Amino acid sequence: MPRHAGRAAVIDERRFHRWLATHLPAGAAGLLPLGDDAAALRPPPGRVAVLTTDAFVEGVHFRSASPPERVGAAVVAVSLSDLAAKGAAPAAILLALLLPRGTRESWAAAVVRGAERESARYGASVVGGDTKPAPRPIVVGFGLGWARAGRLAPRTGARPGDLVVTTGAIGRGGLAAARLARAGSRGAATPLAELLEVRPRLAEGRTLVRWAHAMLDTSDGLAEAAHLLAEASRLRVVLEEEALPYAPGFDRLGLRGARKRAVAFYGGDYELLFALAPRDLDRARRAVRGVGGRISPIGRLERGRGAVLLVGDRTRPLPRSGWQPFRSVRLPVRA
Repeated sequence: MPRHAGRAAVIDERRFHRWLATHLPAGAAGLLPLGDDAAALRPPPGRVAVLTTDAFVEGVHFRSASPPERVGAAVVAVSLSDLAAKGAAPAAILLALLLPRGTRESWAAAVVRGAERESARYGASVVGGDTKPAPRPIVVGFGLGWARAGRLAPRTGARPGDLVVTTGAIGRGGLAAARLARAGSRGAATPLAELLEVRPRLAEGRTLVRWAHAMLDTSDGLAEAAHLLAEASRLRVVLEEEALPYAPGFDRLGLRGARKRAVAFYGGDYELLFALAPRDLDRARRAVRGVGGRISPIGRLERGRGAVLLVGDRTRPLPRSGWQPFRSVRLPVRA
């Protein structure tokens, strides 16, 4: 859906806000009606608020040809992934649309519909937001969730001797980026949508906070998350290459060694990386299986600093090769 069209179809803030008030079901989610100066929600007894925000920028996180519904869904899902890493139950989403003058109102409406569908899928609602003009499209999501104060799994909570464990598989984001790079300018609707396919591990997160000493999501890649865990906990993370659960599709790329790892660690996986005591692994595995997920131990935490990768019987520094929004990350694939 193109963002620009004739004058009658371009976005008008007042008209668009009236459309929001009649098309979003969020009025029942809070103590104030949609369109008021702010949203108000009542926290459940014994819970604390967990807040997060993320922005998607055209040309950085999505392209002009990206489906707008997927853009809206993705900006919500990345905030939900942050909530998942703290074991929080999502409650509400705020959405800000910063758009160039001349943007089609139907494009903005599709973004909002995608955001609301993704929110509702996980038990939340879009309860408010803002629209403003900007040089390029930017969609900002703000997530609110409820969690238990004693079960937030801070990054600083890892302990020597803990296992390093991940949900799901690694490399989904890198594979989608690789397919898009190979497609070039020939039209790549599928990989464009794949890059925006975020699966927040909310059920797994709420399950794992019973045992996880520390937890974070792998939005910027497994390697980057491992470094962040090591820095926050002031411990050394040792990952074992043979234990890494690669996503299906790597064999078709024909990559090996460092080239394969560069794609696998590219980012955009949105799995959970966490630390827990070895004695709790079996219980955590059974519990996560019960909510439809899976976990894999991929390393350990020990006294020391930094993050390393065990390749065979050799230990080498783990490169910080994940997603970096302020610089381009090249993948070892030919377009």
